[in-house]
Amino acid sequence: MTTESKPTMLTRIRTLWGSFSERHPELSRFLMFFIVSNGVTVLQIVIMPVFRAIFANTALIDTNFQVWPIGSNVDGSQYFIFDYAAGALPEGGGGLAYFLAVQLAILIAQVINFFAQRNITFKSNSSIGRAAFWYLIAYVVITLVAAAAQGFYKAPVYAFFMDTLGWGRTGETVADVCTMIINAIISFWVFYPILKVIFREDPVASTEDSQDGEKA
Repeated sequence: MTTESKPTMLTRIRTLWGSFSERHPELSRFLMFFIVSNGVTVLQIVIMPVFRAIFANTALIDTNFQVWPIGSNVDGSQYFIFDYAAGALPEGGGGLAYFLAVQLAILIAQVINFFAQRNITFKSNSSIGRAAFWYLIAYVVITLVAAAAQGFYKAPVYAFFMDTLGWGRTGETVADVCTMIINAIISFWVFYPILKVIFREDPVASTEDSQDGEKA
């Protein structure tokens, strides 16, 4: 006498998701992209303050990092793509310390995002080298766009939580989270259509795989 084991909750979820994916391939892909992207965002939110704490007591915070001037602010001052004036926030811009903390957090998250989106969301079988090259190009472009946008909201966000609300160090941490979320939102809406192209399924590879299977 044999007893059939009941399907686990995980098995049921996989079955339901598989059925849903077959009926709604594009929607399921977008939902998976959304889930992975949010996981990456949470990772950025966690590690960014860690890097900030590492660099906080170094001379990097007093090292000015303002590069690529483009136009002017409403008050007539120079506007920079990367605007990290020397000095602690909110009076300064966090200096090179803030720049490194942000970029290291984003870099680590995006490396993880690349493999997760390629293998889980899009299940791509195209060249990983070619995909990595175009992903890098997209990452650089989006980083520049996000950095340019940050010049408008970074200082007000930190001033609001640290000074207006009087939250001090707690406000600084909350502002860290807010800036990471805003940056992630920008990346989310720009990355999805790009990744659909980068992580396409190669029909040639699929055909060869199926032919090999038939021969076997």
